[in-house]
Amino acid sequence: LKVRVVRSSPPSSQFKATFQESYQVYKRYQMVIHKDPPDKPTINQVRLVPVSFEDPQFKSSFSQSAALFAKYQMAIHKDAPSECGENEFTRFLCDSPLEAENPPDGPDCGYGSFHQQYWLDGKIIAVGVIDILPSCVSSVYLYYDPDYSFLSLGVYSALR
Repeated sequence: LKVRVVRSSPPSSQFKATFQESYQVYKRYQMVIHKDPPDKPTINQVRLVPVSFEDPQFKSSFSQSAALFAKYQMAIHKDAPSECGENEFTRFLCDSPLEAENPPDGPDCGYGSFHQQYWLDGKIIAVGVIDILPSCVSSVYLYYDPDYSFLSLGVYSALR
């Protein structure tokens, strides 16, 4: 048995070279130990979208994301429909005091507020609202389609 400590942040060349193999071990572990289904969202089904009405991906997914937020809030938190409309969604999870920055020494996506969208069969099934900052990633909120609660997307998002 050989054990290596590999820097993940910032990603070292060893981390990048072994990422797919490590991910496959993680996925097998989740399926065997935690009984995750094989169709649980994969890394290719997760999109990091800047929270900006100027961004085409954000704009094109806004209505679907807002509808999912409403479904989640009403099912999980028992909110009234009037408490989780598009205006409430925008105020709560889209309006951010952070300004987007793309410094040359920063991550490829830059710094700012993002919606980490989890897609399955062409639809968003979960959204992690995160802030990417120079020294940390802050998880602001996660909402998901209650029909997919068996996937434990909150746990998956936290590990990811």
